[in-house]
Amino acid sequence: MNNHEIDYKLYGDDMQFVEVELDPHETVVAEAGALMMMEDGIEMETIFGDGSSGGSGSGLMGKLVGAGKRLLTGESLFMTTFTNTGTGKRHVSFASPYPGKIIPLDLSQYDGKIICQKDAFLAAAKGVSVGIEFQRKLGAGFFGGEGFIMQKLEGDGMTFVHAGGTIIEKRLTPGETLRVDTGCLVAMTRDVDYNIEMVKGVKTALFGGEGLFFATLRGPGTVWIQSLPFSRLASRVFAAAPQTPGGGSRDEGSVAGGLFNLLGGK
Repeated sequence: MNNHEIDYKLYGDDMQFVEVELDPHETVVAEAGALMMMEDGIEMETIFGDGSSGGSGSGLMGKLVGAGKRLLTGESLFMTTFTNTGTGKRHVSFASPYPGKIIPLDLSQYDGKIICQKDAFLAAAKGVSVGIEFQRKLGAGFFGGEGFIMQKLEGDGMTFVHAGGTIIEKRLTPGETLRVDTGCLVAMTRDVDYNIEMVKGVKTALFGGEGLFFATLRGPGTVWIQSLPFSRLASRVFAAAPQTPGGGSRDEGSVAGGLFNLLGGK
């Protein structure tokens, strides 16, 4: 086994966090800003890329290439490692950035690779490689809504991804097809064929309330679907917020309205 073998426990229902148990000298790597709390004896370090030994090569150039690829997914150049430097077991916890679920995935059970949305990765055992996965079809790139550049998680250890709302895991048989909103796709195994199709019918596209495109997933393989993509949640909140000509809210009963008045707004 190349990755560190970590234990974990999930807490909560709709606002989950994951507690990782580290034996001495074990390390977990996480996205910057994912930390919730950690016990004494855990050393935190900021690193380039994901800290894995494979994938992008070795040396400074390999690290720069691996970190640079993360820019294409909109992520930070840096990640954070948490290492147990004590003599006993220590715990470190990571929280989701918005309401939803955390999905624990043992990569050794999925042929060593999972493909996920570019912002779904939360944390993983050290040794798991976090890279980019280009979709073969350009249509998926230009019209996918969430972008054709997705993350790939490779290795044989535990990794944790997060998603919004309720999560459903569907196992597709060979040739079975599932059409989903592009933003609702969280992750899939390496064998799933992924493509983007246009919604048929101009009336449906313009007046149906849905997007012009949806993702077509074809088995065999396993896919994870979320009921509430963060982009959908954010757009509804923005649409419901009262706006002034300058772009800000002037609702007297809101926190934003009170701040507006405090700063001298009329």
